[in-house]
Amino acid sequence: MYKLFLSLLVSSGISFAAMVNGIAIIVNDQPITLYDIDKTMSVNNISKNDAVSYLIDKILYDQLVEENNITADVFDINDYTEKLANSNGMDVYTFKSVIKQKYPDYAVFENEAKNAVIRQKLVQKIVKGQLTVATEEDMNLYYEKNKNQFLSASSYDVVQYASKDKAALISTIKNPLVISPEVTREPLKLSIDKLQGQMQFLLNETKVNTFTPIFTANKQYIALFIVKKEGSAPLSYESVKAKIFNDIMSTREKKYLKDHFEKQKLTADIKIVR
Repeated sequence: MYKLFLSLLVSSGISFAAMVNGIAIIVNDQPITLYDIDKTMSVNNISKNDAVSYLIDKILYDQLVEENNITADVFDINDYTEKLANSNGMDVYTFKSVIKQKYPDYAVFENEAKNAVIRQKLVQKIVKGQLTVATEEDMNLYYEKNKNQFLSASSYDVVQYASKDKAALISTIKNPLVISPEVTREPLKLSIDKLQGQMQFLLNETKVNTFTPIFTANKQYIALFIVKKEGSAPLSYESVKAKIFNDIMSTREKKYLKDHFEKQKLTADIKIVR
């Protein structure tokens, strides 16, 4: 009796595994399983139809990338990061410091950058001049319609920690209660409209009661401790113009690819298995 029960249990387990991992759809000979669909629904909190559409688009995208031999190496990623830093009015070193604050695992950002580079290369390959480049009028309109995306505190109460010895400054940041004699400390009130783009970005991205990344000024290493943020004001158009251009072009790239894949679906070999 026990052997019979065990046999039934094992066979039912195999049947369940086959059902979960069963192929639901085949796209150009590449399968999408029931498990793929369920996982996509769960991770992205979307409906089954949306999950299926997403997975089909992803396969078509990956196949197109492979067909066109598109890759992104470390040099491409570094170039992308440098352009992203420039669009935010920052040098690469400071920008990476901010990114490492937002991404505890820097590899996550690098993977996002790699995907962005591949998307840009693919668009350049298949668009062939069909993608409209954002004009000054486009950017001005985007800024006026989306000012809430460019809001910043109007003023900041900070404590400036400065030193010619970077190690001493790092040590003080790690333990602010023990200030090295080589580190000076000065309370400041900063107005956003009097700051350069890099400083605006630093202060805007740094949370209250935390330090900004270390930067250099007047031949010293400096970090600002954010005590308080007050008021609200939009960053100037000129200070965010490069970022707006990137945002508009990125949106147009994604829309072009989405429309392209909708057309691809009409000619792709898609078989519904179950």
